[in-house]
Amino acid sequence: MTTRIIAITGGIGAGKSIVCKILRASGYSVYDCDTEAKRIMDTDAGIKSKLISLIHPSTIKSDGSIDRPLLSNIVFNCADKLAVLNSIVHGAVKDDVKATADSMQPGSTLFIESAIVYASGLNGITDEIWEVTAPEETRIERVMRRNAMNYNQVKARINSQNNEFGHPDHYILINDGILPVLPQLEDRLRRSGIMK
Repeated sequence: MTTRIIAITGGIGAGKSIVCKILRASGYSVYDCDTEAKRIMDTDAGIKSKLISLIHPSTIKSDGSIDRPLLSNIVFNCADKLAVLNSIVHGAVKDDVKATADSMQPGSTLFIESAIVYASGLNGITDEIWEVTAPEETRIERVMRRNAMNYNQVKARINSQNNEFGHPDHYILINDGILPVLPQLEDRLRRSGIMK
């Protein structure tokens, strides 16, 4: 029996991080794709070499660290370079998720937190996808409070996220501030046969 991989996804401000915090506190393994992508980029010489050759030589500083402001400036002003960066990073994260799952006890469950499960190709290695949703205005208010962004900045971020879904085992958790999330999460864990 292999490790089951369940993705926790949702747009900015929907509350996927809250769901993942509850899962961690309940003793489940949660892989944060954003955090792990940064770690992989910072430690993988092969990725740094690709950044130099495929994005720009100056993306790696003389001390060997990534010049993230420069990298961001380059890729967000050139769709082709962004696609190259995404292919480099998404592939590395996908491989790392598989390695993490393979290192776990057979029959375990690994949750992965990612806003871009489909765009990154992670949907191809997941057994289930749990999408956390909330009304757009609620999401905008949350992000404005949390990130000190204005309404238009948050709206642009929401509009830029890819919300295509097509996984056969795709479930919704509503985090609208009215319907409690915990009972929904517990019900989903029970239905998936992994309640601790």
